[in-house]
Amino acid sequence: MVFRRFLPAVVCCFLLLSARAQQDTLCVRGGDTLRYRYTPLPATAPAAETQQPKRKDNFWSRIFHGNVDRTFEKKIDFSFIGAPNYSKEASVGIGVLASGLYRVDRTDSLTPPSDVSFFGNFSLSGFYMFGVSGNTLFNHNRSRVIYEVSFGSKPLEFWGIGYEAGRFNQSADYIRKQVKFDAGYLYEVWRHLYVGGSVLFSHTKGTDFDDRGIDYLAGQKLHYTLSGIGMTLQYDSRDFIPAPERGTFLMVKQVIYPKGLGNSGKTLYKTTATADYYQRLWRGAVLATDIFGEFNSSGMPWCMLAELGGGYRMRGYYLGRYIDNNILSCQIEYRQRIWRRIGCAVWGGAGNVFSSFERFRWDQTLPNYGLGLRWEFKRRVNVRIDYGFGRKTSGLVFNINEAF
Repeated sequence: MVFRRFLPAVVCCFLLLSARAQQDTLCVRGGDTLRYRYTPLPATAPAAETQQPKRKDNFWSRIFHGNVDRTFEKKIDFSFIGAPNYSKEASVGIGVLASGLYRVDRTDSLTPPSDVSFFGNFSLSGFYMFGVSGNTLFNHNRSRVIYEVSFGSKPLEFWGIGYEAGRFNQSADYIRKQVKFDAGYLYEVWRHLYVGGSVLFSHTKGTDFDDRGIDYLAGQKLHYTLSGIGMTLQYDSRDFIPAPERGTFLMVKQVIYPKGLGNSGKTLYKTTATADYYQRLWRGAVLATDIFGEFNSSGMPWCMLAELGGGYRMRGYYLGRYIDNNILSCQIEYRQRIWRRIGCAVWGGAGNVFSSFERFRWDQTLPNYGLGLRWEFKRRVNVRIDYGFGRKTSGLVFNINEAF
């Protein structure tokens, strides 16, 4: 049983090391790494030389003209945007996004900027959510802090656990109130290879379940609080984390939720593995590939199981319709800049949820494809509007930064 519990982590580590051995070096620090040039004017420059023709600063110029990197001049370069949005989970609402780029060391022109994103969303259904996420890069990108905090209340639907439940059951309405915290520190032990640890906390409470929803829970509690610690092995040669154009990202993360940290029941385990690759094809074109897996030990609460769908993977599926102990998904996306700060994307992929590897069935694999619009409202930071399609479903996504 112990071997089976850690089998996903062992397999993922083997794949990560194999891919690392075959991968050509991309984005060498000081060579092929994304560069940001900053050349201040001399203090003694004549006034006539320092005066440059100014571009009109109006609505259309801000939308269509290219953005400028201000992270060498400002402590943090913030931009805000608000817009109506729609999703299958939240219906019609208003979203507010704020993105900031900054540098811990503003004399380092080789390290990509650190990033932070704030988001808030409100909808007519009563949904609301607030959160912040980001990546802070230290010491010429030799160490980094990654964090994400969110809390909200979501009127949702629940179909039960497993592929068959999501495909054939009638949905039950309920409200999920949730607080999540995930923060980690990574240190570079070899070129682009990082190891580190993380702490996680989540509190979830389901309310207003009808009788059908209570039956779907099969005796589980309506609320759970889980605290965990994790270890991460990561290879990352991406040129810019929010919107990579070249590089490789490989990660294996093992999280343990010990019984001694106040978790009810027994000690639980969660393993996640990600393999992403980015390649420039020609001017303004990027081909991105993503493979993702999440594997949970038996006894994981319903609110912590692997969920298929949402705004990042398997876009267009209702997040939480298909849930189970494990999930595997893959997607490939073509991104093309069309004109100035306007771009587009098309993607295709597939995903599968299953309770154990012995019960994995290929005929239960769900297809996914779609297209999207991109607007670069800050340098290399995109607002994206995606419309995804799946098996008897479709959905609209409004978000910041690329899906992966």
